[in-house]
Amino acid sequence: MPIVRNNRIMNVRDYKLFAPDNYYHIYNRGNAKQNIFLDNQDFNFFISKLKQNLMPNDEDKTRMILLPPNSFSIINYCLMPNHFHILLKQNIEIPTSKLLSKLCTSYSKYFNKKYDRVGHVFQDQFKQVLIDGNSYLVWLSAYIHQNPKVAGLVSKPEDYKWSSYGEFVKGDNGLCDKEIITSQFKSTNDYKKFVESSFEIIKNKKDLEDLLLD
Repeated sequence: MPIVRNNRIMNVRDYKLFAPDNYYHIYNRGNAKQNIFLDNQDFNFFISKLKQNLMPNDEDKTRMILLPPNSFSIINYCLMPNHFHILLKQNIEIPTSKLLSKLCTSYSKYFNKKYDRVGHVFQDQFKQVLIDGNSYLVWLSAYIHQNPKVAGLVSKPEDYKWSSYGEFVKGDNGLCDKEIITSQFKSTNDYKKFVESSFEIIKNKKDLEDLLLD
């Protein structure tokens, strides 16, 4: 399974590397490369379930089996029509598989019921990459935020509604613990310039998306 570390493709993956304070890039796509988000309601449902597991309200606490508080921190994310990316930090001993199992199972039930279908929604098990350095962590935040522009869905990544980029550059409220990334830049505008400057590099590595999701 190819992955990228420090902008290099490697052939290493180890799901046993679950530990508090580790950062992970988690991603998956639709079974048979099908679209898994067909309308705004689908995108909203996925994000709402992610939020319920991370920041439950009082109603959620009474009707859901919840993860312990502060189990994970979302650094940034992007939902594309046929796949998703989530960059997160594991804060306690509970592994990321607990969060992803709850999230993807709930979404699959919703999706199959809504579209009167059966079978797998997602392709196999989710993929996970351990982030082994700060430079890769920062670069990956740009890579995830540039996905919609690289795919030709928008001309500016801040115009894409289903990513966390608006939280970073517009101050929108949301899910992310941004400080690990934003504290490394003098201003929001400096981070925006960094993301914009990464576009040509990411675009020229367009095959990276297929390598990651294979």
